[in-house]
Amino acid sequence: MAGDAGPRGPKRIVVILKGYPRLSETFIAQELYGLERAGFALSLISMRHPTDTRRHPVHDEIRAPVTYLPEYLHHEPLRVLRGLWRSLRRPGFRAALSAFLGDLSRDLSRNRVRRFGQASVLAAEWPKDGDWIYAHFIHTPGSVAQYASLMTGVPYSVSAHAKDIWTSPDRDLARKLDGAAWCVTCTAVGRDHLAGLAEAPGKVVLSHHGLDLHRFPTPDAPRPPKDGTGAPVEVLSVGRAVPKKGYDLLLRALAALPEGLNWRFVHIGAGTEAKAMQALADELGIAERVEWRGAMDQTGVLEAYRAADLFALACRVAGDGDRDGLPNVLVEAASQGLACVTTDVSGIGDLFRDGQNAWVVPPEDVAALSAALAQAISDPARRRTLGQAAEAQVRAEFDFHDSIRQLADLFAEGVGDRP
Repeated sequence: MAGDAGPRGPKRIVVILKGYPRLSETFIAQELYGLERAGFALSLISMRHPTDTRRHPVHDEIRAPVTYLPEYLHHEPLRVLRGLWRSLRRPGFRAALSAFLGDLSRDLSRNRVRRFGQASVLAAEWPKDGDWIYAHFIHTPGSVAQYASLMTGVPYSVSAHAKDIWTSPDRDLARKLDGAAWCVTCTAVGRDHLAGLAEAPGKVVLSHHGLDLHRFPTPDAPRPPKDGTGAPVEVLSVGRAVPKKGYDLLLRALAALPEGLNWRFVHIGAGTEAKAMQALADELGIAERVEWRGAMDQTGVLEAYRAADLFALACRVAGDGDRDGLPNVLVEAASQGLACVTTDVSGIGDLFRDGQNAWVVPPEDVAALSAALAQAISDPARRRTLGQAAEAQVRAEFDFHDSIRQLADLFAEGVGDRP
């Protein structure tokens, strides 16, 4: 695959990221790696400095240079002023300023000003040969992409995911979609929502992230047939402790399991609600059965998938509208033949069907979630059947090489369409 797509696309893609690298965004790193392997030259532009203390192995395999924009404009005032002065002389600065002032009238915030300042710095420090802008997340990275595109005359495209779709005003999304050459999004429900906002619905393309399946090979050994009467059945969950992941629901569902079932729960991930969830486990009387491992790299997570007997994630729509798309961890768990218990939210139905390849229950329904967990814990044969079905679907339909080919075609078509 290496080298066969680059000549058909941009000379250099300027990729705008909210933060880089991030442990919680393996799907982005995987895509960057795939684009490089496909022959594309990338320059990575991060709006924030990294906060994670660990990296995934794939981050060390990505060769693209990384530039960090001023995270807060007052931290680098001279750089921002220099960027504004140099950008001011660009023919498209007036159009960018007009778009910014229109946005500011509807969103009078420091965050909006920050995006324009970051775009000015990017335009002034433009990477050599950069002839395409590609933003991961349509909200704040999409704003920087839009302003920088207007300043430089370089076209842009966006990749929309979950929170950026569901917590952004429709008017803001529509303006960015209409200015973009194309938009990819990772779930059917997200595609339908965005297509309904765009003047040209066809520019919104469904593209599942998929996995680099070479990094997630089928486990060699079958899982032991634990049924909750002897050794504990290990229930694993991987995800940030934030409201949309529904960990309070999952803990309450575990606490409601029949007393005779022997289980233990392992959580991997950090998050703003981690301490609150630990306190809730203690309050529910299940703390001794719960292990909190914190953030881990992909190697450690893969080992955890293989050691576990069951995966659980109780996704929900948060109070501010935030929700998951199709969480990458569900695809990863399924790739290991690990049966899953989850909820029918957003794009999860793109992969899972209740009773066919997973246990899928309504969101916010602790009783239904607990009943599904009880069935899964006590029936190892059913876990094996559903896990195998999910793995087969992932290996047939969620290979990341397919999404890279989609992107390669979109980049090639976009460059070909330019005047």
